Amino acid sequence: MDISTAVAIVTGGASGLGAATAQAFVAAGAQVTIFDRDPAGAGFAKQIGAAFAQVDVTDEDSIAAGLDQVSGLNVAVNCAGIATAEKTLGRDGPHRQASFARTIDINLCGTFNVARLAAARMAQGGVIINTASVAAFDGQKGQAAYAASKAGIAGLSLPMARDLGRNGIRVMAIAPGIFRTPMLISLGEEVMAGLARDVVYPARLGDPAEFAALARFIVECDYLNGTTIRLDGALRMP
Repeated sequence: MDISTAVAIVTGGASGLGAATAQAFVAAGAQVTIFDRDPAGAGFAKQIGAAFAQVDVTDEDSIAAGLDQVSGLNVAVNCAGIATAEKTLGRDGPHRQASFARTIDINLCGTFNVARLAAARMAQGGVIINTASVAAFDGQKGQAAYAASKAGIAGLSLPMARDLGRNGIRVMAIAPGIFRTPMLISLGEEVMAGLARDVVYPARLGDPAEFAALARFIVECDYLNGTTIRLDGALRMP
């Protein structure tokens, strides 16, 4: 697919990896609508030349209302998600079921919710890109909920691609390592430098623009389908 002909939605597109992807797609000539819960995202969308819809990925009606604003959809990039840090059994007792369920609901169910509804709008075929994580394969302490949600996204790739192949829709996932997003930047340079030490090469945090570049390549490379690509500088979490 030529990126300049893409009509795309990017969930979680007001910040982090989603924002970088939305900006890169617009710069390449795509028509982009950012889906985000934060209404402040409208300002960022206007700044980069994208449209905006306030969407909650866990709410089917909210997603449908957002999709109603998009004509000719053929690309959906799912970046909306949250990170939960909580041990299975910690000092305050067992992992809260509510926080586990919320993480799965937003990260995994929300991704599938958008993907299935977007697929129904892709009359001429298209591409769905979901965001997994290296935590899907080597999650750390306190990442039971987050790793489970991201492993589910990785697991979606092949069966969803098989389901949608007859509709001309490809499905891919990207599993980023440690990226320089606002959440990590808020931890400070010393913490980020410590995290980067386990990256083989290049020994630094990932740049969101690199995630966006891979998303664009997936859109443009028609033979990529049904798998998850690690984007992590050969990082294997200790």
